Order: sequence, then structure tokens, then C-alpha cells
Amino acid sequence: MICTLYSHKLGFEKLQEILKESFPKGKLTPLKQDASGEITIELKGGLFSASSKLKFLYRERKQPSYRIHEGTQCPLNENLKGLYSFVASLPSNNESVKGLFLQKIQTLNAEFSIQQEKGQIKNLADIIKKIATAFEAVIFAQPDTVISKSDAQHFLDANGHLIIDQNGNCDIDTLKVNIESKYYDGDQDNVSEEQVKRKEKNEVILKNKGLKVNYNLPFIESESETQIRSVKEIAERITILTVTNSVAFNQMSGPEAVLYLVENNISELLTPKEKDFLQDPTEDKKNQETWKCEGIWTLMWALNIVEDLGFPNEMADLNTIPFEKYPIGNGKKPLDFINTQFQIRTKAEILDANDLYYRIDWACVDARINGSATAEVNSGVVYERHYALNWLIHHFDEAWDDVSCDT
Repeated sequence: MICTLYSHKLGFEKLQEILKESFPKGKLTPLKQDASGEITIELKGGLFSASSKLKFLYRERKQPSYRIHEGTQCPLNENLKGLYSFVASLPSNNESVKGLFLQKIQTLNAEFSIQQEKGQIKNLADIIKKIATAFEAVIFAQPDTVISKSDAQHFLDANGHLIIDQNGNCDIDTLKVNIESKYYDGDQDNVSEEQVKRKEKNEVILKNKGLKVNYNLPFIESESETQIRSVKEIAERITILTVTNSVAFNQMSGPEAVLYLVENNISELLTPKEKDFLQDPTEDKKNQETWKCEGIWTLMWALNIVEDLGFPNEMADLNTIPFEKYPIGNGKKPLDFINTQFQIRTKAEILDANDLYYRIDWACVDARINGSATAEVNSGVVYERHYALNWLIHHFDEAWDDVSCDT
């Protein structure tokens, strides 16, 4: 496999045209059935050149869209979910471009995989770029190929510039994310009144708060499409976060926290990143972990312990939570907290909050990309609460360590 191109635009026939123009003397054999197909190109060798054979494998989403759907039987849709999670897990030296790329992944509708089955084609890099430009595609490339720009697996834009590689390198400042109106409009037919009202209500809130509104941002999932985390799962996550947060604020050491969790039979609830933090709680890691106060606050709001999530213009104050409702401290048994939680907010309340923070987070990312400030909100608070809310609604079924906040 030389590379794979991903495009928002469908185009098996257009691909054929480009290949016919690029290989006027080649034998082109197309085969298309439903949402998949292949095109084989054979070139005869000459006196001083060997023959060559190139194959393009094509597939498209059964239902073209501008977002990734849950519970479909579409192979490409499922592949895009995995691609999204893979990119979300990568480090990055340009978070704004990474965010745009995650947004673009959701809009992809077609996949073109290129295989060199025989011989070599001298101008293959130019042909790949021609296809990528025609389809405004992104390219998933391996190292050591004719189009490679990294010594690790990496993604390129339509001009062949590095979007991101496995080491987090990025060579561009922005990335276009275009959506064809026919796909957006088509999805509107399946949108519920509940989703429309939620979006419109939150857009009014943003406007009244002086935040930029992107009216083209899609609807989030409906209640019927969403599964909220269980009460026990939320209570367990709160408990672990309060322990790691105690280490972040120097209320206990890493070893003390590990011993505490082991003695209380909940150490298995730690995520890999949390284990790493407790084993080596450096000052930088502590600073990052202190932000999880917002996750604790948000999840306690979900369990009705915190009455009002509040607007993200200031940081949460965990000291306002009554001591008796906190999971740890002064000889408390964490399992007592976990096993005595029975209330959870309605799915509608949680989705209302998720939708609101999704739109506020977009405004924060947009401001950062354009070099302006968001004085109306604290962007760090927005991100952490959006993170917790996405985990609550099983966003892409991501584990706590891997939650993505695409906008």
C-alpha cells in the first residue's frame, strides 16, 4: 500500500477521468458495485522499461454525511471512527490544526487506496497530488514512499504538506473543512425537533453572552441515539479524580495515593495516564492535573450533587461541595460514596449542557486560531467541562484517557 486518500466528495467516475488523462496509453479496467469498487491500470514496458500495474481501491459511505454516525453497518463509517480516535490520541505541536483535522475526519465520505502491484511509475507522486487536489483530499502516508514527508506514519493535506505525524509534527497553519450543502441538508431530514430546539436555545445563549456563534455547526446526537454513563461508573470516575487531584494539590504523595487506592480496592479504576501520573507526579503533570477540578465539578453536577454547573467564565470551587457529599477524606471509604449514588440528571439536561459546551468550545478554538481572546469565558474551563461531558455521553465510545473535544 503506497497511501490512502480520504475525501468529503464522492467520485469513482471522476477518479476514472483523472486516471485516463494521466495514463493515456494505459489499459484501465474499472469495476464498481454499490459503495465500493476498484480501478486497475496496466502499462506496457518498452525497450528499456518494465511493465507496471497500479490498483486503486475505492469505497464510500453508504450514507454520505458531514459527521460520523453511531450504530451503522457501513464499513467506512466504522473505519473513520477508528481513524478519528487514532488522530485524537496523537501528540501535536499545533492543536488548532489537529482540531480542524478531527473536524475534517468527520466529513470524509470516500476512501481511495493506492497499491503498486508491479513495476514502478515515475510520476506517481504528481498523479497522487493531482487526485488529492481534485478531491480536496487528505492523504494517509507511510514512511519511505514517493510522497512521504515523515519517517513515521503521517497525514498530508491536498498540497502534500504535513498535517500531523505520529510524533506530533505539523507543517501547516490551517486546514480547510468544507461541507457540501446537499449532505448537510440531507441530514436535516433526520433531525428531531428536540435537536433543533437544543441547538437554537444554546445559540441564543452564546449570542447573549457575546460569544461568536457558528450557525453551521451540526446538531449533536439526539436522546434516542445517546447512552449516558451509569451512575456507578460516574461515581467511580469522580472518586479516582478526587484522589489524583489531591496529589496535584500536594495533599498526598503519589505513593500514598496508590496505597490508598489499593487498600480501598479501587486501584483497578485508574487509567494508564493516571497510573503514570501517580508513579511520577512531576510539577508539570500536577499543573495539568489540577484542571481536573472541572471534571469533578461537571460529573458531580451530573449526579445532582452540584446544583448548578454554572457558566464557564470562572473556575469551579470544589470547596463549596459539602464534605459529607465528597468521596474521600478523614477516614472515609470511597466505596461508600460509590455505592450510595442513585440520582442522575436527565438525558435531556446532560445533552443540553454537552451541546452548549460544544458550541462554546468552538468559539474558543476559533478565537485561538485568529489570535484573539475569549474574555467572556475561561477556555481552559470550557475544554475540561466539554471533555467530561463528552465522556458522559459515550462520545465515540472513548475511554477517559482518550476523550476528544472536536469542534
